[in-house]
Amino acid sequence: MTVAIVGAGAIGGLLGAHLVRAGEDVVLVARGAHLAAMQANGLTLREKGEEINVRPRCTDDIAQIDKANVVFITLKAHSIPAVAPAIGRSLQPDAVVVGAMNGIPWWYFPDRHLESVDPGGVVARSIPHGRVIGSVVYPAASIVAPGVIEHDEGDRFSLGEPDGSRSARVQALANMLTAAGFKASVQTRLRNEIWLKLLGNATLNPVSAITRATMGEMLASNESRGAIRRLMEEVACVARAYGVEIPLSIDKRIQGAAAAGDHKTSMLHDLESGKPLEIDALLGAVIELADGKAVEVPALRALYALTKLAQEVATRRR
Repeated sequence: MTVAIVGAGAIGGLLGAHLVRAGEDVVLVARGAHLAAMQANGLTLREKGEEINVRPRCTDDIAQIDKANVVFITLKAHSIPAVAPAIGRSLQPDAVVVGAMNGIPWWYFPDRHLESVDPGGVVARSIPHGRVIGSVVYPAASIVAPGVIEHDEGDRFSLGEPDGSRSARVQALANMLTAAGFKASVQTRLRNEIWLKLLGNATLNPVSAITRATMGEMLASNESRGAIRRLMEEVACVARAYGVEIPLSIDKRIQGAAAAGDHKTSMLHDLESGKPLEIDALLGAVIELADGKAVEVPALRALYALTKLAQEVATRRR
């Protein structure tokens, strides 16, 4: 099978390395120093005390995905609208597109778009809804040097058709990822898992950006736990308004986050690295959805404003 990965950073590189090692034909789409290093020296993956090097095709030309049977989009959500038209033009007729990003995905609703995720609906127009398989990504990885990925933890991918069916194509995708060494399951209620992950990402990520705190530090005191609990309760209220019951209690979600200890969220890493933050896909989308059902989310609105301010201040000081 030919697999293209658009946005072959940390997670995309992790996927690519495992798929190449499993014998798949892989093309990685990346840019900058990371791309140059992969073209010169291959992609190096460090995990479980080992280091492997693979040499997939690497390019910055999205048109090179035109032979792919499966196209993973592993870009940050705010980067997708700019490249979606090029992705759509390059898809072969039977290609499957796997959305592998955090937050509310552009395909969440089959008949409308969220401005916070897909401004003007450009992604939905470019990538037909019928081509999409959804994914919730659980591994954590980071680029430690151009061309070098370090796999920190996790090996699970949940997959699902937007309509909840157990199609042959989603099962084939799960089989491919399983053969590559991941735990890949097909879910008929993938939106429930999207909200479960969002329960943490929409709250802990922005809090970490404005406080610079690790997971353990954010949840070390009763006061901070209480504040984060209130944020999570607002997220859960929005989910329920759309018919979703998050399949884990807030208490257990907080316990799991606290156990991560010194772990920094991806948003804090992005802030420290001077990269744009995924504020809208993770938090702005929840607020937009709340507006659609007249759900009151005052704490989330305050957090959104403060996180935007943190990004603006960090940008000015660079």
